[in-house]
Amino acid sequence: MKKDTSLEMEAIRDGDYIDPAKKIVLGLQHMFTMFGATVLVPIITGLNISVALFMAGCGTLLFYVISKRKVPAFLGSSFAFIAPMLVVADKFGLPYACGGIVVAGLLYLVLSGLISVFGVKKVLTFFPPVVTGPIIIVIGLKLAPVAIDMAKGNWGLALVGFVVVTAVSIYAKGFFKVLPVLTGIFVGYLVAIMIGAVDFTPIAQAKWIGWPEFTVAKFNWTAIMIIAPVAIATMVEHIGDVLAIGATVEKNLVEDPGLHRTLIGDGLATSLSAMFGGPANTTYSENTGVLALTKVYHPAIMAIAAVFAILLGLVPKLGAIISTIPTPLIGGISIVLFGMIASIGIRTVVEHRVDFSRSRNLLISAVVLVLGLGGAVLAIPLGTTTLEIAGMALGAIVGIILNKVLPE
Repeated sequence: MKKDTSLEMEAIRDGDYIDPAKKIVLGLQHMFTMFGATVLVPIITGLNISVALFMAGCGTLLFYVISKRKVPAFLGSSFAFIAPMLVVADKFGLPYACGGIVVAGLLYLVLSGLISVFGVKKVLTFFPPVVTGPIIIVIGLKLAPVAIDMAKGNWGLALVGFVVVTAVSIYAKGFFKVLPVLTGIFVGYLVAIMIGAVDFTPIAQAKWIGWPEFTVAKFNWTAIMIIAPVAIATMVEHIGDVLAIGATVEKNLVEDPGLHRTLIGDGLATSLSAMFGGPANTTYSENTGVLALTKVYHPAIMAIAAVFAILLGLVPKLGAIISTIPTPLIGGISIVLFGMIASIGIRTVVEHRVDFSRSRNLLISAVVLVLGLGGAVLAIPLGTTTLEIAGMALGAIVGIILNKVLPE
């Protein structure tokens, strides 16, 4: 009989045995983590929520296979495409917005091909620790206002989630120790019910079984030119996310399974989702935060979470139950998760002994942090439309350029 190592090891990785029942519970935890952000994009843009959940699950499974089952990442709805989607939806309709996203996803394959030709080591020279550390910090801190906005609706519930997650992470023993998020949601939900903060109406109205309302993407050159260029920014974000996940699990995922594979997986997942009426997909920092918190790095658990997402898309009643979890409760938990990501960035800088007594390193990190967090936007005219590069993508691009042009 195989020995369950999940109660003994400091970190659980691919190849370590975990009891199947525990895998299911861990997968459920990741599903709860991605749910709020994944359904928010279709709520804002008008896409179908069930389709978004279903395609997030399918996209994650596709990514899982293409990345050789080595990258513990969940792919949920991307926020980067919201603004251009709303523009295209207003002019041409949502199916044409999805068509633009299909093309954007295929652009990932172009960058993957360039990496295959020139080699990943050549690409990595653009991402030394003095650049990647601040990028990862920006990924976490950029999400900080999101956590606070969610929490401020009811600081009492937010505090319950925060305290339970912190207490379980520090004081719990055995398998219970790797379920801080799930425990925080469960305890917080019970408290929310007791104080009357849960509206059960969506549960009563939802059907038990329902096939998602898929729509086929349509294509228009103008719509493509508005949406597809956003891929330039999201590909940079993808590289940053993969570096963050690699730093978390302490593996060089850029080398193995390879950045070219993760780009293909993310791009095809995005194109697949949009082809049937879903939003663009992206690797979720929220789930990276759970990895850092629990130290459970087994990629198969993400595949289980993906199956749960597909089930949510097929069983509206389950999705309705999760939708009744109070937003402030998720906000309190997210304070921990997002802070964990930023802390990983700090750890990257410390472990690689980046010398900040050198003006060059100070300048690079300062620019990445300010541009990434300050809301700077670079508008590039492209014919009848404008490509906007902002936030983390802009900070990363400028940091990469400075690292190459400033003398060592």
